[in-house]
Amino acid sequence: MCLPASSTTTSSTDETGATVPPPIGSGLADLHQTRDDVVAEVMKAPKRRIDNVITHLNDSVHLLLMHARIVEDTRSRYSRMVWENRVQEGGTLATGASLTALGMYFSLPVEFTGGVVAATVLGVGGMHWYNSSKLKAHEDNLLTPEELGASFQRTHSREVSEADEFTSSVWQRIRDPLMVSLRTVGLDNTPTVGSKDIYALNQILDEDIPRLRRLASPTHFGSKVKGT
Repeated sequence: MCLPASSTTTSSTDETGATVPPPIGSGLADLHQTRDDVVAEVMKAPKRRIDNVITHLNDSVHLLLMHARIVEDTRSRYSRMVWENRVQEGGTLATGASLTALGMYFSLPVEFTGGVVAATVLGVGGMHWYNSSKLKAHEDNLLTPEELGASFQRTHSREVSEADEFTSSVWQRIRDPLMVSLRTVGLDNTPTVGSKDIYALNQILDEDIPRLRRLASPTHFGSKVKGT
């Protein structure tokens, strides 16, 4: 905190040329003025700390909101392929089970029923291996800088079209940490980000932070200080 510069007093000289010190009353007035300036600066300190906390909160919520939107977009694309693979494997298994049941119902030769069972097991096992390899490749592709950048453009299309510099700066800050985090955790272990979560973050930005700024405004904060 910078202290205000104190005002200077002038001295005079007598007839012999000797310096005569200024009256003590003038020095006391300067001292009181300096004290009042220091007190005023000290009283502003809580307001500055509150402003810093609110600004930090606003910045953190913007980071978290962008992180949540991009993570959910990436996770949903991964989850879509997971369910497609499960449908394929489940359909193959259901077909094999149906053929086996028909063979037993019509008393077909055991060789036929056994062949169907063996083919079903091998088919489902081979399909599961192939789908797992394809899913891993898909996950690696989703976590490349290019695909994460595409997710950012999808989830923030309006801001991108308006060339919003703040949104671009937030994206630059979270891009690399987000990619490292998702690669470490894995999309299969990434929890779902629900619409209620996004709504809650937007509520903080649209309502809570403006309300906190109003409460910390000079008029409101000053009245609180005087009332204490």
